[in-house]
Amino acid sequence: MTQSYDESSVRVLKGLEPVKERPGMYTRTTDPTHICQEVIDNAADEALGGHAKKIAVTVHLDGSLSVEDDGRGIPVGLHPTENVPVVELVFTRLHAGGKFNKKDGGAYAFSGGLHGVGVSVTNALSTRLEVEVKRDGGVYRLAFAGGDVIEPLSRVGDCGARTSGTRVRIWPDGKYFESPRYSMPELERLLRAKAVLLPGVAVTLTVEKAGGDEEKVWHYPHGLKSYLEELFGGEEPVAPAFAGEAYIGPEHDTFAPGEGASWALAWFDEGAGGESYVNLIPTPAGGTHEAGLRAGVFEAVKSFIDHHNLLPRGVKVQAEDVWSRVRFVLSARVLDPQFQGQTKEKLTSRDALKLVSTISRDPVELWLNQHVEAGKKIAELAIRQAQSRLKSVKKIEKKKGSGVAVLPGKLTDCESEDIERNELFLVEGDSAGGSAKLARDKEYQAILPLRGKVLNSWETDRGQLFSNTEIHDIAVAIGVDPHGPNDSPDLSGLRYGKIAILSDADVDGSHIQVLLLTLFFKHFPKLIDAGHIYIAQPPLFRVDVPGQGKSRPPKKLYALDEGELEAILDRLRSEGVKENAWSLSRFKGLGEMNPEQLKDTTMHPDTRRLTQVRVRGGAFEATRDTFVMLMGKGEAASRRSWMEARGNEVEADI
Repeated sequence: MTQSYDESSVRVLKGLEPVKERPGMYTRTTDPTHICQEVIDNAADEALGGHAKKIAVTVHLDGSLSVEDDGRGIPVGLHPTENVPVVELVFTRLHAGGKFNKKDGGAYAFSGGLHGVGVSVTNALSTRLEVEVKRDGGVYRLAFAGGDVIEPLSRVGDCGARTSGTRVRIWPDGKYFESPRYSMPELERLLRAKAVLLPGVAVTLTVEKAGGDEEKVWHYPHGLKSYLEELFGGEEPVAPAFAGEAYIGPEHDTFAPGEGASWALAWFDEGAGGESYVNLIPTPAGGTHEAGLRAGVFEAVKSFIDHHNLLPRGVKVQAEDVWSRVRFVLSARVLDPQFQGQTKEKLTSRDALKLVSTISRDPVELWLNQHVEAGKKIAELAIRQAQSRLKSVKKIEKKKGSGVAVLPGKLTDCESEDIERNELFLVEGDSAGGSAKLARDKEYQAILPLRGKVLNSWETDRGQLFSNTEIHDIAVAIGVDPHGPNDSPDLSGLRYGKIAILSDADVDGSHIQVLLLTLFFKHFPKLIDAGHIYIAQPPLFRVDVPGQGKSRPPKKLYALDEGELEAILDRLRSEGVKENAWSLSRFKGLGEMNPEQLKDTTMHPDTRRLTQVRVRGGAFEATRDTFVMLMGKGEAASRRSWMEARGNEVEADI
């Protein structure tokens, strides 16, 4: 290796260069549909704010796509500090947009746009992009190529004083995408959903063709309910579909005025699923708003069952029994949504779960009690699901051997016998174990506190494992005997579908993780192969943000590491929160967290981060060699040379 590494080796990416270098970080690169969706979302945000009544999308013969709305039009004047036309700034500068300032309403109180990244990415990944703005009596135009201005902003005509709107035409650059063609089914689904979620807004799609244009218009006078009924495809639900909505009023301690959701629900004998949106942005991977609706609907149905005394003796209905036959459409409105990644496919805002579950429960319960016959059919369906689940659990129990091991005294077990649902948390320390016991759901979550660090079992003979108390207790608790990679162990005695390592977010906690992973990889490899081993990821920091009037209640934000913390702080600064207004806490260990914090951040299935441990396909030998080098007693020299050569890569690899 003769390449030099000096000051000139460090390259600083400017402007839109980061997008061109790593497009996959900012958008989906299978086809150009998502970069076009960014422009459609901007038009939809205008309609969401009540400023636009039409959205027209056209796929042109030359492969370009245009989006036109009759909203307010992007401002064309100079930015007060950047001294660049605002419309140019929006399309050429990452993290520039009108959706950061949400204080006192702002330009967009509720929007899908969050990071100021969307249309900048569209511009960077297009060979050409044209913008036409009608505003303040004038028609303005500018054009870009590869993200750079090639036709500066100029006034090209006049329009009526009341005429306004924006038209954006995009020519995607095929070299950034696996396929240059738009996904028409996805585009149609997106536009149809916008029409559903924006009552009174006409959404059209025109496809230019040599033999004549094809035009589709979407209009749903009954909103979500009529859309859901269209999705049925002729199937009959158990009870009629019903819709509801609820939004926060001006006086509320926790949520901002206007936050809330609308939804449509129906139960079927077979099949389930649905579509969800946050501020009109599709969230195909779901998230906390879906979890909130599930929780609210479950509580409402459970209350209805209890009120009418419908539950047979010995049957306990769970959330999945109610939700497993629901088809739904959910549209949530959240002031400051937090998404997983720029593609916004999953909502991660913890407050959204509480928001949607709180506002949905009472309207759903009211509907059930107003339509008692329909409510009883829904309740009977949920009860049948619960009975079916209990039967399958009993069948599994019969397969188990008659011998019963004495469970460890410090194991706090769960009540459920549903092995697939049950979870065991191996917790570092007795103090953290105490918090975890209070934070858990005793129905299906068990806690086994570990005292001190587990033995390094890499070179321990299988017959000597049980001389270590901690390893003995782990093996007895999970119900599986130690085995090798080529063995065929009896997994019928497994007592938990998920076994999660829960340790502090510090160096000692990482060491305990490695020791336990060594134990499972060496002596319980089939548990890893079957996907039963997980690592829980508690946060390292908590940021307490004070309230800013009635529209911005106080909130607590959690960060997994310093990178996530910096992202949260950047976001707070961009929202106008004063530099020293927030308070920052660093968790020294799990024992410092109160049970409520531990539940919200690490243990509740809807808000925690649980990483599954798997060995990559074909990488077993390489993984074993790494364990030998890291955990072998005679490998100190190998470890040192490895750290000298590759120590700087550890964080990235982890």
